[in-house]
Amino acid sequence: MTKPINQAGAAEQFLKDQAHAQQYDQILWNARLKRDQGAAAVPEWEQLREIASQIKEHTLTHLADYLEQFEAQAKQNGIQVHWAKDAVEHNQIVYSILNSHNVKSLVKSKSMLQEECGMVPFLEQNGITVTESDLGERIQQLDEEPPSHIVMPAIHKNRQDIAKLFAEKIASDPNNDNPHYLNEMMRQNARPRFLTADAGMTGVNFAIAETGSLVVCTNEGNADIGANVPPLHIASMGIEKLIPKVEHLAVFIRLLSRSAIGSPITQYTSHFTKPKNGGELHLVIVDNGRSERLGMADFWSSLKCIRCGACLNTCPVYRRSGGLSYGAVYSGPLGMIIDPTFDAKKYSNLPYSSTLCGSCGDVCPVKIDLPEQIYKWRRVMAERRLLSLPRQESMKALGIVLGNPHLYRLAENVIEQKVMKYFPFLFSSKLLNPWVRHRALPKVPKQTFKQWYLENRQK
Repeated sequence: MTKPINQAGAAEQFLKDQAHAQQYDQILWNARLKRDQGAAAVPEWEQLREIASQIKEHTLTHLADYLEQFEAQAKQNGIQVHWAKDAVEHNQIVYSILNSHNVKSLVKSKSMLQEECGMVPFLEQNGITVTESDLGERIQQLDEEPPSHIVMPAIHKNRQDIAKLFAEKIASDPNNDNPHYLNEMMRQNARPRFLTADAGMTGVNFAIAETGSLVVCTNEGNADIGANVPPLHIASMGIEKLIPKVEHLAVFIRLLSRSAIGSPITQYTSHFTKPKNGGELHLVIVDNGRSERLGMADFWSSLKCIRCGACLNTCPVYRRSGGLSYGAVYSGPLGMIIDPTFDAKKYSNLPYSSTLCGSCGDVCPVKIDLPEQIYKWRRVMAERRLLSLPRQESMKALGIVLGNPHLYRLAENVIEQKVMKYFPFLFSSKLLNPWVRHRALPKVPKQTFKQWYLENRQK
């Protein structure tokens, strides 16, 4: 039986290590500041956001036509196209291709869709060795953890953590945490795996309908290793990754890396239009609930997402609770609106992991109405009675009080004049009030704004 995930408990564990928590917050906020600097350097930034949003909306409202056009063109280019309705079918198709080619070792680059499908554990259970080629993903793989960020998978670890991990897993010097040394040790460990792999796998950032091409963006060039060194290349793609024309790609390329980490462009923007000489290129196009989400009046626009991670970097809750605390492949504001489409009961708490400050919507490069969707998911959870009993009853009581001016004023006076004056521990006790376990309550002023207003401004 599916149970809601205890995100609060996981966040509490994360916050116990204050040094890590503060470093995590600062790194992500720096990424947000760099994003702002990158955006400010482009005079037409807001126009680009609007155009990108319109391109995505147009594509999603004509998705069936563009999928057919893309498939026909891809096949004409020599790409072998497969369709998967869900994660199970995706994994079975991938395994079938690998098994038919007697693949025993696979090198793969970062792909959130493959994480979403649980592909790596499935392949390893079936005797295929998988090596992540993205450095952050490889760190997480060695530590047997999922990625904590969709762009920077191991951002919650510092170099001391990585030095310790590498010493245990790849026999590096445990006392040397120099980044150049650690990178070189991983390079020496991973390169033989890359050169001897039987197949390579990548995700897809954008798929162009008019040319049947796949576009993959990385900063390490790791996708090119998997796509070009082994004879077999398999790519996985969600149906929402389509854009109509090559000329549209320039809009998204200008937005993607600036939104993610503030850099003008990703280091490698690779186009794959046909198999390399003597090789094979397979593409698995995956639905996995996306068609259903496309039919949701309130939530379809989440399919515009280009996976830049800007909403995570700016979110005050995400920055202070850690990506792993969400208990899902997609975390932060993005996870709050996507994860419930997979399992509303399991992720019923996620929409409440937000202050609804609106910052995520402000930075989204394709103008997804993230705060509005988070709020609407709260309504869905309430309507489906997926809230915990204490939350249900407290919300019901709060609704009654806030909906009645007389009750509101009475409650206000009782709290101000009685509770906060004589029983402040009811609010400040970490045992009685879990809300203050990781927060400091401000001192209660002697006079409320309302009292001041009545005395000074009533006339």
